[in-house]
Amino acid sequence: MAETILTSAAYDSKIEGNIIFTRLDSAINWMRKNSLWPMPMGLACCAIELMATASSRYDIARFGAEVMRFSPRQADVMIVAGTVTYKMALAVKRIWDQMPEPKWCIAMGACASSGGMYRSYAVLQGIDRIIPVDVYISGCPPRPEALLEGLMRLQRKIDGEKSFVDQKKELLASLRA
Repeated sequence: MAETILTSAAYDSKIEGNIIFTRLDSAINWMRKNSLWPMPMGLACCAIELMATASSRYDIARFGAEVMRFSPRQADVMIVAGTVTYKMALAVKRIWDQMPEPKWCIAMGACASSGGMYRSYAVLQGIDRIIPVDVYISGCPPRPEALLEGLMRLQRKIDGEKSFVDQKKELLASLRA
């Protein structure tokens, strides 16, 4: 009986679940990946599927991305959904430049990824010609499930990112070389 009292006195169960050991970079990446604020850039029929993803059936809120921001200064993920014409490309680029760092881009659908079926002088053959794309989602138009899979792929990418300090050191080293 005395043995049980000593072990229970040496073990404090109130502290057990309240301490977490991690690196600061890991904690920041965890926060970033679970609180993505998308900037919907719905330019064609893919935008309907983007809107459907926010409905209760697909529930994009499970991934912390339910807060669709229509202001570039409050968003960190641009979802380009649909055909990008050259006339609209400058506006997309301007909005991308106004978004704060860190920022990511998802190209949703065949038209945003590669121009789709439009081999025309008026259609940009892929949004990656003007802004960097992190995740490509195929389909014409892609289903809401595909967008959720692309969002999870982006979360995995964010989870593995290096710290900002390391990225800055790499940039300075590349500029010196």
